[in-house]
Amino acid sequence: MRGRLLRWVGLGIAFGTVALAVVLASRFGSDPTLVDSPLIGQPAPDFDLTTLDGRDRVALGDLEGDIVVVNFFASWCLQCRAEHDDLVATSDAFGENGVTFVQIGYQESPSESLEYLAQAGTSEWTRYAADPGSRTAIAYGVFGIPETFFIDDNGVVVGKIIGETDALTLGATIDAIKRGEQPGQSVTGDTQQVPDG
Repeated sequence: MRGRLLRWVGLGIAFGTVALAVVLASRFGSDPTLVDSPLIGQPAPDFDLTTLDGRDRVALGDLEGDIVVVNFFASWCLQCRAEHDDLVATSDAFGENGVTFVQIGYQESPSESLEYLAQAGTSEWTRYAADPGSRTAIAYGVFGIPETFFIDDNGVVVGKIIGETDALTLGATIDAIKRGEQPGQSVTGDTQQVPDG
């Protein structure tokens, strides 16, 4: 009798655990930070930033008429490091075709970003900028990195990638914008909010 009771109690606990897991998955299964960006379809927030080396400025207004790809990165972000070669390659591929890449350092000093880029490599078609006080990141609603925004030649945000991207995805998104499409938002992987450790 006692063995049968224990078995029923065990089954009840197992059933309850499964039911609770289903409820939690349905209510909390999606990351609330990954909601659709309210910027999609809206004019891109303006920025006027100093380059990482402090020698020049990067202003969105000066890029009018280009498709602009804005990527937020940091040397401490593993996903940023993983996608970096693809960003460089895509920038090189589209640089002469009315596409400008802007990479903005996120929550680290310009010297840290420069040291990383000196090792990782850069594209002559990409502008590398500092974002003191994270003002631009805040304006774009950046919660974690990498995040990549696509601005069409009319200055409207038409796409956003959350997480690590690759050259194929970047190129396809740019081609879609050139066709007049609005790619919208996609989540391709995890992001980091702060350095590990």
